[in-house]
Amino acid sequence: MKIKNYIITALMLAMGFIFHATIPGIAGMKFDLLLIFMIMAIILNPDIQNVIVSGLGGGIITALTTTFPGGQIPNFIDKIITALFIYALIEIMKNFKNDTIKSAILVGLGTFVSGSVFLSTAYFLVGLPAGFSLLMISVVIPTCIANIFMGLFVYKAITIATKRAITH
Repeated sequence: MKIKNYIITALMLAMGFIFHATIPGIAGMKFDLLLIFMIMAIILNPDIQNVIVSGLGGGIITALTTTFPGGQIPNFIDKIITALFIYALIEIMKNFKNDTIKSAILVGLGTFVSGSVFLSTAYFLVGLPAGFSLLMISVVIPTCIANIFMGLFVYKAITIATKRAITH
């Protein structure tokens, strides 16, 4: 992998970290904005090495900044699984032409997988503050919807920035 790609991935994870660390949690849960940037890093460079780096980096960062009691291991596990899921989905969607819609699908499904894996892992390791179904409906689904819109905004900003960087 080229050093340029590592730098882009590092920048994506750093921006995700800033958003993840500054957005307050609600009742021990917080929207995982780092996830959007991790997915964008994978979209920008869908190389298996980058996927692993992004998943590990995202997992470490969210484990360090989680507000969920005992959420360190579930965060780490969910980011690695989600990164690999996104990679597989990108491979499946290779012939899909509309990159904007593709990014929305990747962010939406990635958020759903991440939330599901996080809650499942947390359930078995440390327990949940409410029922699994209630948390899926009240946290994961709204986060999926919010992340789709925020992900489209971030994707558009990245697209504009990369076009300008190439032309200058």
